[in-house]
Amino acid sequence: MASVLPDGEPAPADGALPPAALAGLGRRPFGVYVHVPFCATRCGYCDFNTYTAGELGTAASPGSWLEGLRHELSLAARVLRTPPPAGTVFVGGGTPSLLGSSGLTAVLEAVRDAFGLAPGAEVTTECNPESTSPEFFAGIRTAGYTRVSLGMQSAAPHVLAVLDRTHTPGRPVAAAREARAAGFEHVNLDLIYGTPGERPADLAASLDAVLAAGVDHVSAYALIVEEGTALARRIHRGELPAPDDDVLAERYEQVDAALSAAGLHWYEVSNWAAGPDAWCRHNLGYWRGGDWWGAGPGAHSHVGGVRWWNVKHPARYAALLATGSSPAAGREVLSTKDRQVERVMLELRLSDGLAVDLLDKPGQAEARAAAAEGLLEPDAMAGVNGHFGRCVLTPRGRLLADAVIRRLV
Repeated sequence: MASVLPDGEPAPADGALPPAALAGLGRRPFGVYVHVPFCATRCGYCDFNTYTAGELGTAASPGSWLEGLRHELSLAARVLRTPPPAGTVFVGGGTPSLLGSSGLTAVLEAVRDAFGLAPGAEVTTECNPESTSPEFFAGIRTAGYTRVSLGMQSAAPHVLAVLDRTHTPGRPVAAAREARAAGFEHVNLDLIYGTPGERPADLAASLDAVLAAGVDHVSAYALIVEEGTALARRIHRGELPAPDDDVLAERYEQVDAALSAAGLHWYEVSNWAAGPDAWCRHNLGYWRGGDWWGAGPGAHSHVGGVRWWNVKHPARYAALLATGSSPAAGREVLSTKDRQVERVMLELRLSDGLAVDLLDKPGQAEARAAAAEGLLEPDAMAGVNGHFGRCVLTPRGRLLADAVIRRLV
């Protein structure tokens, strides 16, 4: 969750949504995102809305944050009037595992109290491997969590040092095995590739470690250097080289080849899984235009074409909710065109692609041209029995996904 909030119009103090936004609520996927803004240390590449204990001082604490979260979820239930039970819950951060199993249990109880959980709901929490243990995983599994996402980034010590990651290289694999032993069928490991100084052999070792952990899901992201981070300052001073686009493309191909050979196939440009049962349903809700309530400092929400975002600082967040006010800092009501553009942007990143007939005539012409250039799968474009086909990125198209999207919209 990036630390810079977008511009937008003022949000109502009571959090009310237009009636049109509430129409159809429950017929679309509905999820709950909970943002935990606490970290033990700040990683050099991270620009998320997170705070260490030293940065917060006495202004906020996990206790005041949790009280604010309960208030916001109650507010959400009132605003949505008859909210559907949550089909997915995703607790992200920050470092949710710093709350311990008891804290994460309290978070899920607050979600249950406000919305309830749909049968078979997917409930995910992110974790830093260093703040987990077999007892931690057993505790959150008992509480009702069904999926764990562990930050690994790399198995190479010198790469972790550049990223300012604090975990030891072998700990993510051990944590993944502990989670599986505690009964978690679905475990994800996150990788970052393209860090300055990372060699192909380093990435290969990371991929070997991921596969040895026996996880059924891997997320792999190219390193993005965000302004204002410690990493960006080091690059500006010339201490480190900036990531190279050609190298990033080579690393992506290396990731895709290794994971595909092991039976983990891409279903979104940056995500691979052992099969549809292992796909992250919460993230699919984002990519397929579903509804979600984002609770916590800086969290973003979307319901029926209305998007809003909360104030960033945990103290301000808790103070607003203590007075009965919404913590929203601003919002935007998406136009039909905005929603169409976003649908193209998001669905094209998925392995099942985007229906060609959702594009306008110029967009369809660009899609045909992109297929001729090897960026979209020509067989998928052709369709069957006279029906429109689908725009599905080729391996080369995935490397140039943003450029393809710009052409189609």
